[in-house]
Amino acid sequence: MPLPQPCPDLEALDLLVSTGKLGSISAAAQAHGVTQPAASMRLRSLEKVLQVRLLERERTGARLTPAGTATVEWAAAVLQQMRALLAGTAALRADQRSELRLAASLTVAEYLVPRWLEQLAVDLPQVKVSLEMGNTARVAGLVAEGNVDLGFIEGPRPPGRLRSRELLEDELVVVVGTGHPWSRRRRPLSAGDLAATPLVLRERGSGTREVLTDALEEHHLEVTAAMELGSTTAIKAATIAGVGPAVLSALAVSSELQSGQLVAVTCTGLRLQRYLRAIWAAGRAPSGAAARLLAIATRRRATAPAV
Repeated sequence: MPLPQPCPDLEALDLLVSTGKLGSISAAAQAHGVTQPAASMRLRSLEKVLQVRLLERERTGARLTPAGTATVEWAAAVLQQMRALLAGTAALRADQRSELRLAASLTVAEYLVPRWLEQLAVDLPQVKVSLEMGNTARVAGLVAEGNVDLGFIEGPRPPGRLRSRELLEDELVVVVGTGHPWSRRRRPLSAGDLAATPLVLRERGSGTREVLTDALEEHHLEVTAAMELGSTTAIKAATIAGVGPAVLSALAVSSELQSGQLVAVTCTGLRLQRYLRAIWAAGRAPSGAAARLLAIATRRRATAPAV
């Protein structure tokens, strides 16, 4: 429903409140940085708009009429809400001009963060974003030290000292190049088969490595490394070249499986599921652009591609 017209001038309402508090129009004018004639003109205009006499003007000053006293009470509430509105929109402007510092593990940074940032750029186009990539341990450290506002990690469990929110359940899959004997294997792999075979692995501290290690430890087995590499892209290239099998996120190998460069091998008896999570420092909830990005990531709960 639209406001009735004409509406009272907010500055005139503010002058009225000050006049009632200070006891004279001249004192109110001085407090507001305007001349006494200008203040008097605004107050008379306010009375005309409201069609109510608000002030008793005397030589020694001005006092509120009963109608003026009631109007001041209502005006004070309106002015308080207007100040809250102006403060809130100022905070929004500051958030829009701010820098958002992010850190993400490699899988999340490569396959999920870009689409989230695309939406953030639509919602808050003036925000500058910096993104640092590393393994899960590195990202958790950056968040804990206060060097970034928000982190995204992968792994079987959240870091105990940080707050977190689950975004997506991801599955790890065993993959080999087309020339590997397992590419033609019909029987599923067992935990023992995987432990006995040297694998192309991520470095220690990686969420992917942690999930695989935990899964094998449930069977009292250890992972064997043929090679340790610092990125999913490098591992995929080595696996395609025939260096050895790898265990990678279904998100990360979707296109290679579809193109036939890699082959997924069924493995039974191993828990290779994990969660991708947002993390932030305890006692400091995400706000501004960080809160907006977290909302985007939570809303867009992507699902791992079928393999």
